[in-house]
Amino acid sequence: MPLKLSLKPGEKFVLNGAVVQNGDRRCSLILQNKASVLREKDIMQEHEATSPARHIYFPVMMMYLDEAGADRYYDEFLRRMTEFMGVVSQAPVLAECVAISKSIMAREYYKALMGCRKLVDFEDALLRAKE
Repeated sequence: MPLKLSLKPGEKFVLNGAVVQNGDRRCSLILQNKASVLREKDIMQEHEATSPARHIYFPVMMMYLDEAGADRYYDEFLRRMTEFMGVVSQAPVLAECVAISKSIMAREYYKALMGCRKLVDFEDALLRAKE
C-alpha cells in the first residue's frame, strides 16, 4: 500500500537512514514500497532522551530506522521498559507497554514507536499536572 507524505516547506524526514529535506514549497511524495520513514517531529536525538518514556522511545526509534541492526537496541529497550513498568500503575499505560512489547517481538517497529509516542504524551501530561 503506497504511503503519501505531505511535506511543509523545509520539512526534514528520514528515509531509509538518509536525511531528506523538502525545498521551499509544500509538496507530496508517494512511496510505492516499504521503507522506513520518520518525520522531523518524530525524530529524537540521543541527548533528548531525558525521561523514562523517552528512554524507551529512543531505542525503538533506532530499531525502526536500522531494522537490520535492531538487535543492538533491544537490550536497552527491554531494560528501560522493565524499569518503566515497575513504577507505573495506571492500567491503560501498562496495557500500552504490553502492546509496544508485542509489536517489538513481531518486528512491527513503527507500530511500537507510535505506542511509545503515547507513553511520552502520558508522561508529559503527568508532569504538567504536577506543575
